[in-house]
Amino acid sequence: QVQLVESGGGLVQSGGSLRLSCTFSGIIFDIYTTGWYRRAPGKQRELVAVSTSGGSTKYADSVKGRFTISRDNANNTVYLQMNSLKAEDTAVYYCNVKVVHTNYWGQGTQVTVSS
Repeated sequence: QVQLVESGGGLVQSGGSLRLSCTFSGIIFDIYTTGWYRRAPGKQRELVAVSTSGGSTKYADSVKGRFTISRDNANNTVYLQMNSLKAEDTAVYYCNVKVVHTNYWGQGTQVTVSS
C-alpha cells in the first residue's frame, strides 16, 4: 500500500520561508516523478514543482526563483523549500508521486502566508 505523509506547513509572514517534506512508502519502482501541487481557496489545483528520477525539475512561473524542489531517493522523501513567500502562496499543498500512469497523493498540508 502506497502512503505519502506530508509535514512542514504552517503560518508564516510574507517574505518568510517554509520547507515542506513528504515521505512515501510502498513504491517499488525506481522510476517515478515527485511533485508538489497546491489548491488555493476558490481555485483549481495547480502544479508548483516536479522532479523526475532523471534529475530534471520544472516549476510554475509564479514560484520560479523562490521555491526549490529536491528529493532524497535513499529515504523516499521529497522536499519543497519555499522562500520569499507571498500572500498568494497561501494554499493547501499536496505531495504527488507518479509511477508510470498512476498518481499517488498526500493528505495535504496548509500553508498560510500573512501579509
